[in-house]
Amino acid sequence: MPNYLKLEKFSFGVGDRFAHQAEAQLRACMMSAEAGAPVIPVWNKSNREHLTIGSEPASTRQAADAAVKKLGWTRPYHLDADHIRLETVDRFLPHCDFYTIDVADSIGKAVSGGGGTTPHVVAYRGPGDAVQGFVGKHPELAGAISVPGIAEPFHTTIADVERIVSKYLLATQDAGKIYRHIASAKGAANFITEVSMDETDSPQTPPELLIILAALADEQIPVQTIAPKFTGRFNKGVDYVGDLAQFEKEFNDDLAVIQFAIERYGLPPTLKLSVHSGSDKFSIYAPIRRALTRFRAGLHIKTAGTTWLEEVIGLAEAGGDGLALAREIYADALDHVEELCAPYATVIDIDRSRLPSAGIVRGWTSAQYVSALRHDPKNAEFNPHFRQLLHVGYKIAAKKGDRYLNALKANQEVVARNVTGNLYDRHLKPLFVG
Repeated sequence: MPNYLKLEKFSFGVGDRFAHQAEAQLRACMMSAEAGAPVIPVWNKSNREHLTIGSEPASTRQAADAAVKKLGWTRPYHLDADHIRLETVDRFLPHCDFYTIDVADSIGKAVSGGGGTTPHVVAYRGPGDAVQGFVGKHPELAGAISVPGIAEPFHTTIADVERIVSKYLLATQDAGKIYRHIASAKGAANFITEVSMDETDSPQTPPELLIILAALADEQIPVQTIAPKFTGRFNKGVDYVGDLAQFEKEFNDDLAVIQFAIERYGLPPTLKLSVHSGSDKFSIYAPIRRALTRFRAGLHIKTAGTTWLEEVIGLAEAGGDGLALAREIYADALDHVEELCAPYATVIDIDRSRLPSAGIVRGWTSAQYVSALRHDPKNAEFNPHFRQLLHVGYKIAAKKGDRYLNALKANQEVVARNVTGNLYDRHLKPLFVG
């Protein structure tokens, strides 16, 4: 296995779409460390988000470095090129040391054959040969497999293994191509690799996850976090929707498979689960924490738009021009609801009949706006549909340019207080502290 930059046990992906809240986010991580639970910040931003806002990866690096220097943070921190593919990765190479390799588009597609791009990859003559080659290399994956931490052995036939490999082999091969491209540019020892497998039709079973990890090991990818698909819905900015007992079982099984695969296939001992769209999933934090304690496992949890929403909450709370801008952002988002929701259709669930009219929102006080937007399920005025629309509506603020950024600066204290409090009190504390 190649060298790699080590990722600490607990890490938290923080989105900062407008690159103005790095200090506030870092303060939350410092509070967690002071409480005895060090959590490493990983500033993540996708190519789509950069294109929407008109920013460059350099801005994320500059904001993170400046916050670390100003606050005297002495622990590691990282920058994540989030959901990159081969055609989008190059702009991130000078700035990022964490790469979330997204191979969702390759899941379920047949390998094209040819192979043999590096010495450790067997050259196959065609798609069927690639699958058979993997099956022949891994006879241990067929039969009864006992994984410590899972009560009953699971049983797979050769046909099961062939079916699973046919679904995921191209994705793992593509992950290998992207990993090697990054390594050739940066050196293998200078970055962290995550592989995203969460955007597929159904949660991976333990045999599927084990086969995926075996294939990633064959590609010699020192993967340190993997994002499988879990049961239920992980909508942007709101709580988990699904069967909590089933989620807890899947999460525990995944941790068990990861520990087994580390030993069996020589994967990095730092390999951990990554939970995507993990912000605001309050109901699964207790099951996650129980599982981490049981397995003494690490975790990477990834968020994006939560900080942007706390910016809007801060502006509304400030009143005056800040509240007026927050109202205007919502009105514009409502006017462009189709355009804003389309790219996120699979990860939002908005009942448009529950969206207040722009006229109603124009009459709201600061307290009414904040109550509707802040994720407090105990507040009868909280509106998850309003929140989800604003979550995907950051493009509206981007179009306002300096007017929005100047509003953040003018209301820095109240915005920062909301950003830090949200990250520490609602996220880091229930997951890691105490």
